[in-house]
Parts: sequence; structure tokens; C-alpha cells
Amino acid sequence: MDLDTDTDTHAHLRDKYAIVGVGETAYVRGAGKTTRQLAQQAVGNAIADSGLDRRAIDGMLSYSYSDSTASNLVGADLGLRLNFFMDCFGGGSSTEALVGLAIGAMEAGMCEAVVVFRSMNGYSGLRMGGTGAMSAAPVADEFLHTRPYGWRSAAQMFSPTFLRHMHDYGTRSEQVAAVKVAHSRHASNNPKALYKQRMTVDDVLASRMICTPLHLLDCCIESDGGCAVIVTTAERARSLRKPPAWIMGAAQGSGTRARGIIFRDDLATTEAHFTAKDVYASAGVGPADIDAVMIYDHFTPFIPMALEAYGFCGRGEGGPFVEDGRIHFDGELPVNTHGGNHSEAYIHGLPHIIEATRQLRGESSAQVPGCEVVLSCSAVAQLSAAVILRKD
Repeated sequence: MDLDTDTDTHAHLRDKYAIVGVGETAYVRGAGKTTRQLAQQAVGNAIADSGLDRRAIDGMLSYSYSDSTASNLVGADLGLRLNFFMDCFGGGSSTEALVGLAIGAMEAGMCEAVVVFRSMNGYSGLRMGGTGAMSAAPVADEFLHTRPYGWRSAAQMFSPTFLRHMHDYGTRSEQVAAVKVAHSRHASNNPKALYKQRMTVDDVLASRMICTPLHLLDCCIESDGGCAVIVTTAERARSLRKPPAWIMGAAQGSGTRARGIIFRDDLATTEAHFTAKDVYASAGVGPADIDAVMIYDHFTPFIPMALEAYGFCGRGEGGPFVEDGRIHFDGELPVNTHGGNHSEAYIHGLPHIIEATRQLRGESSAQVPGCEVVLSCSAVAQLSAAVILRKD
């Protein structure tokens, strides 16, 4: 796949900033805490991990949703004096973009160290498509055309894309079930993972059908928790006790109809095809340079589709690519070595950036030998974002 990368476009920002701290709460079903309390804990843990004096934190970004806590409130709770703060709305589409926004704020001279966090009660509160907060969300915008007809859950929204992939390329449910097998193997050694049981392809296919062709075990888990990462300048990063994860490039993108999957002209061409070109150009690398990939895995089929979009295999080749252990931590292209949204936790993709950082530090529970460059990317079934990090 020719991604036509331009290696000079963003060279002035390459390695100018780094992720220097990561932190999370326990991942559970029923935290018994508010999202504000979870955010306080996750941010505090990230600051402690970084070794920064908390007075050095002067920027904060939250990845927000209907259940979120404003970043300025969390900053005040922790006694931080913020020069910059913003709450960015999104589902699984833009977590990585907040790393780029943090860089933008620092480039503008607004701050020098930015915390990015997401906290959610995805099991005990939000329950997207279920009986929680999202079930009572007002019917507006594109939902005016879907919810009155019973199309309200994420599985219902995203299954047509996989059906089209199956129709066009012959992709099979048995192939994408191998994604769950890999993720569950990775999670089985991860002390933070909510689900550590190893699964087989037969387990996935035997689980109940949620929305054709998605089985229960093709769907991500529901969990409560919070996580955070800290982005700062190269000068400050070099003075801290842990090796930084250098930010080579970041990108965010959409198609020409920027409302995501249900308004896409071509169901088989995801927005990530555009983001892939941009993030590789920003970082000055290509697919062959990537040692591991962290892909937002709300449903198993979107792992092979992301691998296609980011140039690791050709269009329609994602199904065969994920078979036979190729995406396991000891395989050709390790994917989601923490267990991902399917086994570790579902916190809207921010744990993927944390795992990318830990891989580069050599701290992963499913460590990839010689891991030096990691791509973390959002869902490919809607608006998209990506970041590429490298080892110190």
C-alpha cells in the first residue's frame, strides 16, 4: 500500500515533545466513585509516575463524553494552577488527537506540561446503548434518522461496515475471532486487566449473537476507571527519572462527510486511510518501521480493518493477516499487548497510549523484544486519530 508519505512536512515538531508520565486507577465493574474522583486518582498517579513537581503541570485536557468531569475542576481538586485547559468531546475517535492538541498548546506558549485524562463509569453509569446515561440521551442530529427505528447501540451502528467487508473481501467471523484470542492471551499476564481468561476462536463463535455478525465476545467490555498521560517539552523530559516516549507525530482526520460511519459515502473506505497518510508524514516513518500497534478495539473486526488502513496489509487482506498468531506479542506485528478494550479495560482508548509508552519503557506485561517505535490509533469506523511514539 502506497501511503505517499512526506517525511519533511512536520520535521520541526518531531521529538520536540514527549510523554513522561502515565497513570491509571484500578479497572473494575462498579468503582463506587464519581468520574471526578477517578480522574483525581489517575492524574495524581501520572504525576507521581513522571517525577514532576505537580506545580509544573500547567495544562490539562480531558477526553469528555456525557459522563465526564471538566478538566478545570480536576485541576482545582489537585491544587494545580492551569494556564490552559480544554474538554474535547468524542467517542473512540480522537483520544490520540489530544496528544497533538497538547503539543499545539505548548507550541503556542500557553503551557509547558499538559495532562490528558479520561475517567468514566462505563459499567456502573454510562452503559452506552443500554440502560444507563446514554439510554436517556436526547434524540437529535443523525440519531433522528436511526433511533426511531430501533438503531441505537454501537453494535447496530458499526456492524454494517463489517458486513460490507465480509461481502467485498470474503472476511470470515472465524478470522476476526482470532483478535479476541490474541487480546485475551495478552491480558492473561496483565495484572491490571479486568478479564484475564484466555479465549479460543470457538469460544467467540459460541457466544451469543448481539447484532449480526457480531457475537458477544466480538464486543468490547464495560468497565469503570480513569487514566492519564503527561506531555511536556524535550528539555524537561530529559531531566526526569524515567525514559520519555518521544512523540514523532500525531494526526486527526475525517472523510468529506465528517459525521462518521452512518453518513459515509463508501462503507469500505474508513477515515483512517486519510489519517494514516498524515501521521506517517508527521512522524517521518512508514508501516515497516512500526514494531507494535495499539488499535482502538471496540469490536474485533476493526482490528484487521485498521491494519489495512495503516498499510500493514492490503485492502481486504486484514482477515487472513490476524490469523495464526501474527498479532500476538511474540508475533510479526504485536497488537494491543495490554489486552485492549476487549480484556484490559474500556476507557475510550487512553489505555492504548499508556501501553504504547510502557512498551517503549520496557515495562509491559507482554513486552515486545526490541520495541522502539509504536503506533497508537483510534477506531477506524468513524472519525480518527493516531500518534507515533519512539523509544528514548
